[in-house]
Amino acid sequence: MVKVAIFDYGAGNIFSLKNSLEKVDATVDVITHFDKLNEYSGILLPGVGNFDPAIHSIRDSSKIQFLDYVGNIPVLGICLGMEMFFEKSEEGKEKGLGVMDGEVVILPNSMKVPHMGWNNLEIKKPGKILEGVENNSWVYFVHSYRVKPNSNDIITAESDYGIKVPAVVEHENFFGTQFHPEKSSTVGKIMLKNFLDVCKR
Repeated sequence: MVKVAIFDYGAGNIFSLKNSLEKVDATVDVITHFDKLNEYSGILLPGVGNFDPAIHSIRDSSKIQFLDYVGNIPVLGICLGMEMFFEKSEEGKEKGLGVMDGEVVILPNSMKVPHMGWNNLEIKKPGKILEGVENNSWVYFVHSYRVKPNSNDIITAESDYGIKVPAVVEHENFFGTQFHPEKSSTVGKIMLKNFLDVCKR
């Protein structure tokens, strides 16, 4: 059984994510600070909240810098969690974690914001957390912002709803989904299981 941690930055209910991980045989702790190095095989940054308070929470959570704490441990960022991987966001003034080059921008005025609903994935290239996921699989989105990477190399899947929205990104030990796998039925379950498989390696 893989032991992972969900970082709770106080923004909302993360029960559904914890429950979904436990259904694919993970042992899950919910943590509010980083102090126990090497105890976890994976870290998850959940998808609820606002950019600046979440970044503050990560930076103020302990004396250990987040990236030093993580090292080579796989990290899955969901929605806001994925957006924090980038350098900055139009949602706030704080610097992001900067593990991926690019920024986060608000969805265009032509769309209803927040965007909520099911959209299909256009798989652009193989990815570790996309193994076994069929092209055009449907997943559930709730978001007002999208990531805008400097390079498309990190995008493994995107969705098209008038504009192309990066839906899955992977870079080294960092994995991100703009949608919520814990709300995406069987497809989301496959992805969470794939992430746990990465954590076992």
